[in-house]
Amino acid sequence: MKILSIVESAYRGTIEEQDDTILWLNHIFQNGGAEVSVLLRGNSVNYLLKNQDASGLQFGGWKQTNPPELDQDLTAMLEKGIAIYAVAEDVRDRGLPQDKFIAGIQLIPLGEVAELCDRFEQVWHW
Repeated sequence: MKILSIVESAYRGTIEEQDDTILWLNHIFQNGGAEVSVLLRGNSVNYLLKNQDASGLQFGGWKQTNPPELDQDLTAMLEKGIAIYAVAEDVRDRGLPQDKFIAGIQLIPLGEVAELCDRFEQVWHW
């Protein structure tokens, strides 16, 4: 089964987990035999930046001792054969420097998202 997983909510689980729950879930589906691709849009395009560090995250007396390493999660997904797309306008609107992105990401214009969706049997939006 070919699945496009659209991830729009960013930093979901940063406090509770050491990764993004949805990225982790898609990685598991790929390991289980599904053919998964991921489209990052909205605030989740921030995941493309290398070397983010949430180790200083603290609320009251609680400190994040196992911060997520989303760039490494995405790199591991790419290495497993998961295609990762990102909406170019979302990247531009946030002023993200593409020279600081992890390698292997495919930027697509917003106008091509529907065409991308047509290539998959199922489209999941998170």
